[in-house]
Amino acid sequence: MPRTTLFRQLAQQRHLTTYEAFAAQFERSAIRLAERDGDRRLASLRVSSRQFDRWLGGELQTLPRPDACRVLEHMLGRPVAELFAVPGGQRELRTKPSATRATPGPHLAQDSGDNPFEIVARARQLTASNADDATLAFLGSSLESITDRYEQDGPYALRAEARGLRQLAHALLDGRQPPRARQELFRLAARASGLLGYMAVNTGDFTLAEAYCTEAVDLSRAINDLDTELWASGTLSFELYYAGRYAEADACAAAAVERAPRSPQSIRLLVNGQARALAKTGDRRTAGQAVGQALDLSDRHDVPPGLTSCISFEPYGQARTLANAVTAHVSLHDTARALRDADRIDDLVEHSDSAWSRALVRLDVSAALLSERAPDLDHALELGREALRLCGDSPIRSVWQRSQELYEQARSWRKHPAVGDYGDEFRAWSSQPAVLALSS
Repeated sequence: MPRTTLFRQLAQQRHLTTYEAFAAQFERSAIRLAERDGDRRLASLRVSSRQFDRWLGGELQTLPRPDACRVLEHMLGRPVAELFAVPGGQRELRTKPSATRATPGPHLAQDSGDNPFEIVARARQLTASNADDATLAFLGSSLESITDRYEQDGPYALRAEARGLRQLAHALLDGRQPPRARQELFRLAARASGLLGYMAVNTGDFTLAEAYCTEAVDLSRAINDLDTELWASGTLSFELYYAGRYAEADACAAAAVERAPRSPQSIRLLVNGQARALAKTGDRRTAGQAVGQALDLSDRHDVPPGLTSCISFEPYGQARTLANAVTAHVSLHDTARALRDADRIDDLVEHSDSAWSRALVRLDVSAALLSERAPDLDHALELGREALRLCGDSPIRSVWQRSQELYEQARSWRKHPAVGDYGDEFRAWSSQPAVLALSS
């Protein structure tokens, strides 16, 4: 005899007691839920006539599969544990007779009021997940792919993909996952936001960058993911530096270093965050100390010697650290140190895949050469022109900013032909729509 469950009552109320009517409504609900949660698997979910007959008759020993439970809850608006429980909280259990079974004494309750079916159902409900291992792996590998392609494709080509990954992570977080999967989703969502923050700096949108970086810091702190938190703090300092807020950039990076002074992530915070910002304020001593600390940490952690990707979540390599030190030396007008460190990484920079890094080092060396007592204008400004050509129609904010600073620096020799040639090329390059957008 069919059991009168809440599922059966709701099906009767909504005139869904035939398989055809129920299946059509179930499929529509699955499609709507797939769109809401960003989970495309649900859109193809179907219910068989045998499944429907068991559900309607209450002939269940276990709950339906997790995806079917999600659709049923979305469709009928009640937890699955309630849908298949008998109203009143009781369920007859078939047990084998036993001659040795003791008869409960007067001190024992005949009925505890607990429903074994509901206990199991609730456990299934709590451990159900809308983010399986394959989905988490897809998100992780997609974020890694963006960092791998970033210096070739640039922010304009990749930010839509990064936005999509962030939206997917947030849609999944609106659902239910067990703790391990939820923690991984938080980490992936934080990193997606961090990448978008970095891209926003490169395109000159500092307000958006600050919002994304703040989100990345908050999400990573919520799960005690210190590596991602330090990386996001470094990107926030990076944004403040290019926004001209040097004291804030230093303070932001310094606070993160205090959180984990021995972490390899602090290499970036010290040299990209503190040293460059301090150099802009003219604090020669503290800037030099930050560079020294970064190099000491690099030796302690045995980081790779090469020019690591600018957007990588991995610690800075030696060449990347020295390239940032060159920028700090240029701001301090320490020409000798700037040229010395640039010479140390010249071969690694020239053989890297990063056109932006090659351009930025050229601009730094050009600025250092112009600071010498007897500057070689021809060589210095040829390096500046090479930097502009390296970026072509794929500019980023840092290249535009330094190339403009070089143009201002060179105006002292405006009558020299090399200065005029650089000025002409800089103005032509700056008139491109992409450059105009990031410089506004």
